Amino acid sequence: MRTDLAEKLLGRALEKGASHAEVYGKWTRRLQVEAKEGDAEAVESSVSMGYSLRVIREGRPGFSYSTDPEEAGTVAERAIESSRWSEPDEFLALPQPAVPATPEIYDPAIEGIKQEEALEKALLIESAAMNDPRVKRLRKTTAGFAVSETSIYNTNGMGLLYKATTCTAHTMAVAEEGGDSQMGWDFKAGRFLRDISFGDVGQTARERAVGMLGARRITARKSPLIISAPVAVEFLGIFASLLSSDAVQKGKSLLKGRLGEIVISDRLSIVDDGLMPGKSGSRPVDDEGVPVMRKYLIKDGALKGFMYNTYTAKKDNTSSTGNASRAGFFSTPGIGPTNIYIEARSVQKDLVGALGEGLFIMEAMGMHMANPISGDFSIGVSGLWVEGGKAAFPVKEAVISGNILGLFGGISAAGDDLEFYGNTGSPSLLTGPVDIGA
Repeated sequence: MRTDLAEKLLGRALEKGASHAEVYGKWTRRLQVEAKEGDAEAVESSVSMGYSLRVIREGRPGFSYSTDPEEAGTVAERAIESSRWSEPDEFLALPQPAVPATPEIYDPAIEGIKQEEALEKALLIESAAMNDPRVKRLRKTTAGFAVSETSIYNTNGMGLLYKATTCTAHTMAVAEEGGDSQMGWDFKAGRFLRDISFGDVGQTARERAVGMLGARRITARKSPLIISAPVAVEFLGIFASLLSSDAVQKGKSLLKGRLGEIVISDRLSIVDDGLMPGKSGSRPVDDEGVPVMRKYLIKDGALKGFMYNTYTAKKDNTSSTGNASRAGFFSTPGIGPTNIYIEARSVQKDLVGALGEGLFIMEAMGMHMANPISGDFSIGVSGLWVEGGKAAFPVKEAVISGNILGLFGGISAAGDDLEFYGNTGSPSLLTGPVDIGA
């Protein structure tokens, strides 16, 4: 975003009575290629740009946005006008400028990638995924590449601009044998092209699909479980909502009033780190311009703190943790993690051997139905039944139920296979025994 446009917007806002104002701009260029049967099924290339103006006028918030740089005057008027209809809020504030760190988040190889090379990457996924006669077809095999520029200016003197790149790879394989059909998927994302193994994504999807062929139901029982890394990541996504200061302040978190208490297994810590090189959630600042940081939200099972933006921090008389997050230029800041992951105090190489007998959960269905406020869940799962420390047969259509705090509280061991899916990471986790429904 041009500095002169930002300064014009801030100036107009002040002229019209705002005491504070902020301009947020986002420019993104994307290329996505979908491969099918050795060629490009679809190629999508796009460029998007937009900006927003957030104002505080007489203690009231106002907001407006546009995709047209020529609408600066109109945007300022709309933001001021919207403030006339909002309620005063003593906790409204904009952050002061600060010097951020500079994590590695930009790869010129992604910005300069051509359509032909992008297709080659997608075809690597497809080729690896189809390298078994039992895999009959793939669903949505894609390689995506994006470069973006984010700018944040405010009337406290902030003026920031940073560039970042993102690369993604995804496929879903469908394997068939003897009238049985099973699916397997994989997804990887990062800031650098060199960090994504496109062939490995296809191979993992293939192995997951083929490995589930012949799956059968088991009878209801109580058993220990291994929660595979991708499923643990889904559970962590639910748990992360409990660590939002906004949820706590609204009484929508099970962790309210529990600072300093042991809330999960003391073998686990939960870290939020926006400075990790190459990870998709890394950046120098959050979406208000506050420097991101590495912090323990939970350390050895004990609750250490919550994620804050400027607004919620002022409510609790504390400082922002650099977790302001926007859905886009068209939204005001909420709260979200940067790179959130589970860190184990010690790891075990042979988690299956440690399980001995039980269910190794490879996939969960219906995770979106889990209640993020109460923490209760009841989800369908599939995976491998383990006997004698070895996989015996694949399992389908099992059900596990419980509470998210109880689940993480019962973790007795973690694997050495920490994996990130987007900005959320976890190793495989050993827990239980838990009730398994048929």
